[in-house]
Amino acid sequence: MDRIKLNLPDTFPFSTTLSIRITDLNYGGHVGNDTFLALIHEARQQFLQHYGYTELSFEGTGLIMADSAVEYKHELSHGDVIKIAVAATGFDKLGFDLFYLIELVNPEGNKIAGKAKTGMMCFDYTAKKKASVPEAAVKKLSLESM
Repeated sequence: MDRIKLNLPDTFPFSTTLSIRITDLNYGGHVGNDTFLALIHEARQQFLQHYGYTELSFEGTGLIMADSAVEYKHELSHGDVIKIAVAATGFDKLGFDLFYLIELVNPEGNKIAGKAKTGMMCFDYTAKKKASVPEAAVKKLSLESM
């Protein structure tokens, strides 16, 4: 069976730390796939906010998720502290990719809990149509400019 293999960028300009809550657990007693995506969503919101954006206010346009991919590496449980690093890359006319490195924070050294990618497309919510990526956003978020 083929597995998703994500190639992450070498650098991540932003990271945040989150704690796994009891409400984040599924019937198996660990973080499930739906919550994993919710944690990534929180990291994306904090990443955008760090640069002065939201998904509805992105240099005069909005953002919508076009796709997502997750590579699960390690189980997460209640009380775990995780670090999610975020980087933007792959800019084209309509969108870009956000990559995420999710690590379990551990005194002996962080352990990779997962890798993820979300394809973000610029979207005009008023007109309900795709929009071009604003050049100012590319300059602000691009790894190449760092």
